Parts: sequence; structure tokens; C-alpha cells
Amino acid sequence: MKICYIIGAGNLPLLYIKKQNSFVIAADGGYAKLGEITPDVIVGDFDSLGFVPKTPNTITLPVKKDVTDMKYATEIGIQNGYNTFIIYGGTGGREDHTFANYTLLCDLASKGLRGYLIGHNSITTAISNTAVNLPKHKEGTVSVFSASDISKGVSIKGLEYTLEDEELTFNHPLGVSNSFIGMDNEISVKSGTLLIMWQEKCVKDFIDNL
Repeated sequence: MKICYIIGAGNLPLLYIKKQNSFVIAADGGYAKLGEITPDVIVGDFDSLGFVPKTPNTITLPVKKDVTDMKYATEIGIQNGYNTFIIYGGTGGREDHTFANYTLLCDLASKGLRGYLIGHNSITTAISNTAVNLPKHKEGTVSVFSASDISKGVSIKGLEYTLEDEELTFNHPLGVSNSFIGMDNEISVKSGTLLIMWQEKCVKDFIDNL
């Protein structure tokens, strides 16, 4: 699978990039976290990094703009033909930036794309009008939230608590703190967007199995 990796300036407990068919974008301060990894593109207004990298693959954005550096980075990935995004350094720090990245996952889902926001021992993704299967060998909690005012036709199978063709609403967290039980599972929504968060102890294995 071709994966676009985006590295931001937030918390970065680990950084694993599967080199085959990968495209790496450093978003502003994420450039300082790459170590020996050479990004394909560096983009941002560079308020976090503190300087503008002097490379031919640097795209400098204005400080006053209508999109975040992360959002701009995903657009670059889409333009290069990628439909799966692994986002590092997008959590922690400022809570408004973390929340903005949750909405970014939802935006990708609305386009039929898939983004995975890597946190500290956790992964968050979003789906719109479709279904997702998580590996059955996982342990720990998995939570499902409606990112739409109303998400209709929500079904949860193979987890401790199940739903069948129900409605979830944005202002009622019914789907919080479900659990893996070692079974094949499926989370689906017929109309609307769901945010799905689960505990993940081995991000490398998860990425290798995408």
C-alpha cells in the first residue's frame, strides 16, 4: 500500500516509516523531528520551526492563511495520488491543534480517503458512509464517536458492546470505552462520519499490516 506520512510538531513518542511506496511530508516543526529521514516535501509557515529550510522541496506558506500546515500537507499528498495518510506529531501540545487534526481525519474520510492520527499508545481514524475492520488480536479500549450531528445506521460487531443499525449523535458519547474481545470486528455507518479511537501498543505492526 502507498502511504503518505505527515510529521508535525506535536508529541512524537515514536516515528516509524515503512519505506516501500512511501511519501514523507514534514509540516513545519515536524522537520526537526525527522532525524536522518529525508522528506519529499517540507511545508509550513515555519513559526514552530523558527527558520525556513533552504531546500528545493520547501514550500513556504503565509502565517495568515485559511488552512493549517497539516491540512496543506494532506492536500499535497492527495495531489501526488495518495489515499492513506499516517500522521505523526499531531497530538499533544495545544488542544486546538489536536482537535483540528481530528477534523482533518473527518475531511479525509468525506473524500473517501483514510487518515490515521498516531498518539501516545493510541490511533484515531475516521470513516464516512462505510465500514472498517480493526485487527481482532488487539487489546484495550476502542471508542466510537459521531463527528456528524447525527450518524445513522451505525453498527458495531465483534466488540464487547454491540450496536445494530442505531443512531449516534455528536453530543452524546454513547460509544466511549468499548473493548476488544479477540473476535473479528466491524464498525460501520450508513450515513454520517465516525471518529474511532483505540489503544495501540505496536504502531509498527499496525502500519506493516495496512
